[in-house]
Amino acid sequence: MRNNRKFSLLFIFTLVLSLFLAACAGGSDNKDEGKTDDKTKTEEGSTGGDLVFATLSDAAKLDPHLSTDVPSANINVNIFDRLIKKDENEKIIPNLATSWEAVDDTTWVFELRDDVTFHDGEKFNAEVVKKNLERILDPEIGAPRSFIFEMITDIDVLDEYTVQLTTEFPFAPLLSHLTHPVGAMVSPKSIDEDYAAMKDGKEPGSVINPHPIGTGFMKFDSWDIGTEIKLVNNEDYWGELAILDSITFKAIPEGGTRLAELETGHAQIIEPVQPAEVGIVNDSGKGKVDEKNSTSLSYVGFNLEKEPFDDVRVRQAVSMLINVEDILTGIYDGYGVASVGPLAPGVFGYDDSMKPLSYDIDAAKALLAEAGLEDGFKTTIWTNDNQQRMDTAVIVQQELKKANIDVAIEVVEWGAYLDKTASGEHEMFILGLSNPVGDADYFLSQLFHSENMGVAGNRTFYKNAEVDELLVEARQEIDEGKRQVLYTKVQEILIEEAPMVYIHHQAYLTGVSDQIEGYWIDSSGYSQLQHVKFVK
Repeated sequence: MRNNRKFSLLFIFTLVLSLFLAACAGGSDNKDEGKTDDKTKTEEGSTGGDLVFATLSDAAKLDPHLSTDVPSANINVNIFDRLIKKDENEKIIPNLATSWEAVDDTTWVFELRDDVTFHDGEKFNAEVVKKNLERILDPEIGAPRSFIFEMITDIDVLDEYTVQLTTEFPFAPLLSHLTHPVGAMVSPKSIDEDYAAMKDGKEPGSVINPHPIGTGFMKFDSWDIGTEIKLVNNEDYWGELAILDSITFKAIPEGGTRLAELETGHAQIIEPVQPAEVGIVNDSGKGKVDEKNSTSLSYVGFNLEKEPFDDVRVRQAVSMLINVEDILTGIYDGYGVASVGPLAPGVFGYDDSMKPLSYDIDAAKALLAEAGLEDGFKTTIWTNDNQQRMDTAVIVQQELKKANIDVAIEVVEWGAYLDKTASGEHEMFILGLSNPVGDADYFLSQLFHSENMGVAGNRTFYKNAEVDELLVEARQEIDEGKRQVLYTKVQEILIEEAPMVYIHHQAYLTGVSDQIEGYWIDSSGYSQLQHVKFVK
């Protein structure tokens, strides 16, 4: 009997101890109990922590509806969500919209998540989608990328979590356009406050830009302009939580300094890595270079509203004086693909039968003589403080000397560079453009349609009525074969008229520390950080 009692007491003690240990491991007091597995933050090997991302340039604008540059988008994709997005394989997948259906050729219905709140506590629903899209299309806002959605004529709220979009004409790449960062959903309270500030004489974005509020997996924390931007984990995120506690984006213009930050462990990601530094990073024992071919374009543009670049013969001549292969091999060490025209392989509308204006010094001099410039001329080429662009400017300067063209180089701060090229103060300039939607419409309309001159993207101020008509016709054509024929014609004209020198489709070179894993970058140059975690 005594032995049985001892056994019973031992059993009870063991049972109580087991329950106590189970409770310590996570019991009913856990506030996240009942949430689905995709809300879990903790992963084996993760330590939270602050990720330091050293980048060439600071963001220009954090209002996603007004932003036009990759450095800004690289911040915003962490703060904001869109209705739909692309995965690592470029497949369109749900985001804030759970499903969508084409009711007919011009009508799309989107079903929305019902469990999403903004960082300020505001609720996400169909009315918010309507408010955001209407803001993007509002002429008073002047969103530079409004052309992406200008075919949308009606935005109807069918119920709290169902929205219907109607387009003026059948528009094949609508879903791709909705994946663009400009389609980010901003807090409705922020939008209302921004409009109120406009009534008081403030510029659009005066409220949203310094304190962006979205629904993303990271929240905006602070911005020391020109130095760093800090984001913190959104622990109330509707989807899979980010593992990192915070991300600090540091603007470090000097490539050598960025490299030192990676080697000393003060930064876990650096971009861009200079091509000559790839071997250094890979052999450092501290990290590796992630290489990603892109759909972007780097180019040397002309201002067609300034002499002598209003003469097509001069533009053709300069194009023939620049050896693109020398730039690709001498500056980029062969990383990337030489451009024939504006579109990259893999983008819908690309035609591999296109022939470029070939490198031909004698033909270039003949064209200059025909234009009355056999003795050459003086001009200026602008670049920002991107090392490859500055090196490209030097090569252009040297090549054009062969035809007595005297080129002065000016390096302009990034924000001022965007503003001044948008207002047409330049003569020649070096820039690039990513193609996040993967379709010719977005890229060609932005760079070459006359309605998009200036800040919208047409910084060469190119104007051609036939190209405008072809782009509109291609935009409204639903048949892919017919669209391809139209885009082939546009490319033929653009190569012949040479509003820019098409340099190359770059490879994104990013230094990634061995301290982390889970990083990837898409073909538009947007770094994906949601699943990044420290492993050392």
